[in-house]
Amino acid sequence: MGQLYNQMKMDLELKNFSPKTVNCYLTCMVNFVRHHGRSPVELGEEEIRNYLLYLIKEKRASQASINQAYSAMKFFYEVTLGRPWNGIRIPRSKIRKKLPVVLSLQEVHSLLASADNLKHRAILTTIYSGGLRLGEAIRQPKPHRCTFTSPEGILQR
Repeated sequence: MGQLYNQMKMDLELKNFSPKTVNCYLTCMVNFVRHHGRSPVELGEEEIRNYLLYLIKEKRASQASINQAYSAMKFFYEVTLGRPWNGIRIPRSKIRKKLPVVLSLQEVHSLLASADNLKHRAILTTIYSGGLRLGEAIRQPKPHRCTFTSPEGILQR
C-alpha cells in the first residue's frame, strides 16, 4: 500500500485535514488492508461491509472507531481512487444517543435538603430549577458591586 498510502496522505493534506485526522485515516486504512491481506484496489463493497461487521461484532469497536474507519474508507475510495461510494450498500452505522438521567421527585428533595447552609440550598435550587449543567453553573459570572444613593449617603452592597 506504499504508493496508495502516500497518495491518500497527500489527498488528505490537500483538503487541509488536521494532522490527527490524517494519522487516524491512514491507520484505519492500514488496518483494513492488513485484515484482508490484499491491495485495497482489489477490494470492493463486500469486503468493506465484512470489515465493518468485523469491527462491530468481533472487535467490539466503539461507535467512534467504526465511524472513523467508515469515513477513512469512504475518503480513500472516493477521493484517492476516484471510485463511486454506494452509501446504500455500505451504510454508516447509527449513533446511539444517551438519554440524560432524570432524578425522581424524592431524589430532588433529598439533594436539596442535604445542603445545610441556606445560601448553598438557594444555589442548588437555582441551578436545578434553571436546568443548568455543571459547567454552566461553574461559569456563572460573579455579581457586580451595586451602589445605591440614599438620603443618608452612599450605601454599598
